[in-house]
Amino acid sequence: MLNRVVTVAALAVGGMMLKKQMDKKQGRSDVSESSTIMESAEVNVPVRSAYNQWTQFEDFPKFMASVHEVKQRDDRHLHWKANVMGEEKEWDAEITEQIPDQRIAWRSTSGAPNAGVVTFHRLSDSCTRVTVQMSYKPEGPMEKIGDALGAMRLEARQNLQRFKDMLEERGKETGAWRGTIPQQSSSSSTH
Repeated sequence: MLNRVVTVAALAVGGMMLKKQMDKKQGRSDVSESSTIMESAEVNVPVRSAYNQWTQFEDFPKFMASVHEVKQRDDRHLHWKANVMGEEKEWDAEITEQIPDQRIAWRSTSGAPNAGVVTFHRLSDSCTRVTVQMSYKPEGPMEKIGDALGAMRLEARQNLQRFKDMLEERGKETGAWRGTIPQQSSSSSTH
């Protein structure tokens, strides 16, 4: 079994390296440098409850398996600690847009490069589709192998399922932040 895993990993790395070389020859060197995932889950709660729970960033370790801690420094800034493919990482993130019951967008300002948006779509009075779209830059060989094998996509899917299970089981959110953060085209980081 271990030999099979090593073979698949070697093929994935070889494929990534070949794609990177082809992209460079075609003048697309940035194409293979970042990855994007998108996952959705239908949560059987009103859109307001799903959104309100998502604003409780310090609760993320309760449903995000690899996240150890999220500290909210102010309305816009978060500090993350997580295990990414076996490596402990920390980064700061800035919320670049927040519209109650609709969307929360972010980007990292230091550490692990990532950015994304989570959107909330009312399907009915008691059902909401939560969609997470995230771009990130795998760093180091283990992250690149994990990315090639779909580990980040699988983790995002499992995290959303745990969010759904947690919120449906509880039946209501643990708190809420209903403020609005207008979209930011660019801003300076504060660390």
